[in-house]
Amino acid sequence: MYQFSGKLKTFSLALILLGVIGIAYSFLTAPSSLQEAKDIIALQSSHGNDHGDSHGEEHQDKVHTENHESTSGEHTSNSNIDKEMSAHGAHNDDTHAEHVLHQLQNRPWSAFYVALFFFLGTTLLVLAFYASQRVAQSGWSVVLFRVMEAISANLVPTSVIMLIIVILSAMHINHLFPWMAEGTFDPSSENYDAIVDGKSWWINIPGWTIRSIIYLAFWNAYRFFIRKNSIKEDTANDNGKTYKLNYNVSVGFIFVFMITESMMSWDWIMGLDPHWFSTLFGWYVLASLLVSALTIIAFVTIYLRSKGALPAVNDSHIHDLAKFMFGFSVFWTYLWFAQFMLIWYANIPEETTYFAARFNEYKLPFLAMVVMNFVFPILLLLNSDYKSIPWFVVLGGIVILGGHYLDIFVMVMPGTVGGQWFFGIPELSSLLFFIGIFIFTVFSSFAKANPIPKANPFLEESEHFHYYNIEHRGEGSDSHH
Repeated sequence: MYQFSGKLKTFSLALILLGVIGIAYSFLTAPSSLQEAKDIIALQSSHGNDHGDSHGEEHQDKVHTENHESTSGEHTSNSNIDKEMSAHGAHNDDTHAEHVLHQLQNRPWSAFYVALFFFLGTTLLVLAFYASQRVAQSGWSVVLFRVMEAISANLVPTSVIMLIIVILSAMHINHLFPWMAEGTFDPSSENYDAIVDGKSWWINIPGWTIRSIIYLAFWNAYRFFIRKNSIKEDTANDNGKTYKLNYNVSVGFIFVFMITESMMSWDWIMGLDPHWFSTLFGWYVLASLLVSALTIIAFVTIYLRSKGALPAVNDSHIHDLAKFMFGFSVFWTYLWFAQFMLIWYANIPEETTYFAARFNEYKLPFLAMVVMNFVFPILLLLNSDYKSIPWFVVLGGIVILGGHYLDIFVMVMPGTVGGQWFFGIPELSSLLFFIGIFIFTVFSSFAKANPIPKANPFLEESEHFHYYNIEHRGEGSDSHH
């Protein structure tokens, strides 16, 4: 049995503590007044903000120009013109400052939300991949079952935190989702949004909140059931009834998961940009999270194997995990290109605005994300021999995880903080917090069960996975000769 070492436990708790301190600092130092926002705007202007905040200045110049044109034909004194322009300028400055203030106040929430969604979604896809291996009755991965079950333990704390965020959002404690603003669905309000109101059959606070609770409850119910019954398989003497029950329940989970995953991506990510939509979006989010999930499985497997906790895992298992990482990186690229190319080619304003905002204000993370998620996996994992080298897989995996974190970052931030993005204390502390929770929950869970699912009918095939492949190739060469 694996023992969760005191050093690793202390390290995870230290990460959680550092994360909490950084998150608290981020919220406490967020600007709270219009004057603070104006000071920040002035500071950004003096340093030449590269995030596209000039749109406010351009709008102000436009207002000044229009005002001048509208008054040029009238017999009004120059002093009146100056006063009117000054009044318009001051009003526009206040409007822009208020907008920036809301974005800056959103930043700690957004940074936390990016890390939360990344870890929750990645853990969920580990669980889904595990269910798919049960449904496929795959032989090679059986020795990795307890690794995947342990990783899925992280679903519990991340789901609890997501539930809290959902409730706080519904109560208007944060302002991550613009469609939740007061007056959005009220035609008599100046904040009325006809486009969002047209989607009110889906986008509404009661429905959104109830759906979110259902997603989290369903995923955790399956995780609780399959973990309990997987351990029960080890000692069950019921002619495979427990194994068949796990198989049948996993089939049902995969079916419902595919529906809830798409709906979740609409509610929790696409809802941040409620005017925009894409029919590929659910698949795109799935691909991004799946690549991250496979990488996490490889990381945990390599670590536990180095500690002697997985004696049945050999280089062939690492090789197959790396093959999945490579293959689904290509799949992610296909979906990214398909979504981007079709919107770019059609050039419909209400569709292109999504990518225009990201390319103009998020050019560095946007382009870096594409390179890290496609170019690096191709270069590092294309060669078959490299896929069996643990340190090489870890190197490629670090780049992949960083790239897909940036992918979620670019999905979330433009709709919540606009051009006021930066990678600093809020983002780093949120990552440390969830990494600490991940380490603590995963390795605590792994230490509570036998690392080998002893009664699985495909266990022997999985333990001799490498040797079966060699034997198969040998038989093929003999028959050829």
